[in-house]
Amino acid sequence: MSTVERPPAAIQPLFTPARIPPGAPSKIDPPPGEDLITVNFGPVHPSTHGVLRLIVTIDGEVVVGLDADIGYVHTGFEKNFEQKTYWKGITYAPRIDYLAFFANELAFVGAVEKLIGLEVPERAQWIRTLFSELNRIHSHLVYLGTSAVEMGAMSVFFYCLRERDYVLDLFEMATGVRMHDRYPQFGGVAEDLPKGFYEECRKFCRMMPRRIDEYLDLLAGNPVWESRYRGIGTITPEAAIAMGLSGPNLRATGVPYDLRRTDPYLAYPEIDFDVVVGERGDAYDRFLCRTKEMYESVRIVEQCLDKMPSGPVMATDRKYVLPPRAELHTSMESLIHHFKLVTEGFRVPPGQVYYPVESARGEFGCYLVSDGGPKPWRAHFRAPSFVSLQVTAMMSVNRYVGDMIVVVGSLDGVMGEADR
Repeated sequence: MSTVERPPAAIQPLFTPARIPPGAPSKIDPPPGEDLITVNFGPVHPSTHGVLRLIVTIDGEVVVGLDADIGYVHTGFEKNFEQKTYWKGITYAPRIDYLAFFANELAFVGAVEKLIGLEVPERAQWIRTLFSELNRIHSHLVYLGTSAVEMGAMSVFFYCLRERDYVLDLFEMATGVRMHDRYPQFGGVAEDLPKGFYEECRKFCRMMPRRIDEYLDLLAGNPVWESRYRGIGTITPEAAIAMGLSGPNLRATGVPYDLRRTDPYLAYPEIDFDVVVGERGDAYDRFLCRTKEMYESVRIVEQCLDKMPSGPVMATDRKYVLPPRAELHTSMESLIHHFKLVTEGFRVPPGQVYYPVESARGEFGCYLVSDGGPKPWRAHFRAPSFVSLQVTAMMSVNRYVGDMIVVVGSLDGVMGEADR
């Protein structure tokens, strides 16, 4: 007989699950009929970043019922977090949504910093902001390239990957790796920006707007692309809010909800940028929102480079922060402290916290509960990809099968995040 763990008595829930109103089902059963066919799309399917199974009932070429079946990429990230010390959890975070890896790291690191009350130096906050926007560009480029492939525009895919490589070159220059960098750490970032980074990043900022212009020239004014995207997967602002959508999927309906503005964090309060919104809430508006957001991300990166303050990139509280790398070669005490902090971890005061960030897919939040030990008592992530899957059926039913591919791709889901 299984037992259910109970939270520590002093800890009460921060929130209750949202109630989904009638008329907004995540699964739509087909009507009765003799000529209906049930088809399995997946569990390997090209219109998702990961593995999703769609159980689709069709009448001819029209979708009349749909059920999204997940769990094929289940990795147990949340339970793994609960078995690891807080320090070791940093390396798990970027693998949840492997396209918005930096946002995942920020959510987990920010949640722990909030629990322990650790102040992050100003320069580290600006560096985190800069790489958050580079990561947003990286994710949107993958969305745009893969969406183009699904419509037969193979050349756009190659163009997007070309610019994506440039972004990852900047990550490699600063962090030593191209993805899953573990660059944000409790108290700041692992290293300061290297020599030559500013010049390379400015070169990217000068080049990228022209590339975005080219994407829009190739696709936005293309009559084939427009006919396949306009009016497909339309959702109203009211339904989008009721279903918990966020990020470009919500902003495409005209709702200007962006955590960088509504609940600003890092250096965003000091940065000027526009929140890109749509009008109709269809696949075409979602495409435009993500593509035009890259313009704003470039603006933010440029402001980060221009306004970057001087100073340290790591807090000095040795209870939670690793000693400087240079000390490890000359100080036995620093070496021992480094070893114990990484292997044994540190204790976090009892409590709970929810720390959200605006990832490329929307509100990605980390909810942590501490019982006073060196590991999270509970770790839970608010995954926007998981939430957006709820509207797949609503958007696809009574449309053609080919439109369903556009719908799923336009929601930009990453199944590793949904199956966390």
